[in-house]
Amino acid sequence: MLPAGRVLGLDVGEVRIGVALSDPERRVALPVGTITVAGAPHDLRAVAKLVAEHGVAEVVVGHPISLAGERGQAAVRAEEFADGLRAIVEVPVHLQDERLTTREAERDLRAAGSGRRTRQAVDQAAAALILRAFLERH
Repeated sequence: MLPAGRVLGLDVGEVRIGVALSDPERRVALPVGTITVAGAPHDLRAVAKLVAEHGVAEVVVGHPISLAGERGQAAVRAEEFADGLRAIVEVPVHLQDERLTTREAERDLRAAGSGRRTRQAVDQAAAALILRAFLERH
């Protein structure tokens, strides 16, 4: 059984980190913003601040495994980011398969007729999809 409380979802990219947050009952995953990547210490502290501000019980980091199931550079970067978070936050940090979430986020924004198809909106939507997949799995 997982602890109760909000879950923070992250889509870690090279330029931005998409951020999503669940409600305390873990029924809804909502995009809440992005963090501009500035380097590991700054990025990790920015996420730790969100964990504290929102009373987050768990963190989920998107894990971009290839369609063939292989770990590329992006997957290794996500793993290293998750390891860094584990060292500075006192809540569980999980990896969640995120194959195709960016494409799905772009498709969902297009289908919704959203004019906000900026990279930031896509990154936030991808984080929400990662978080939703985690919530549905648990």
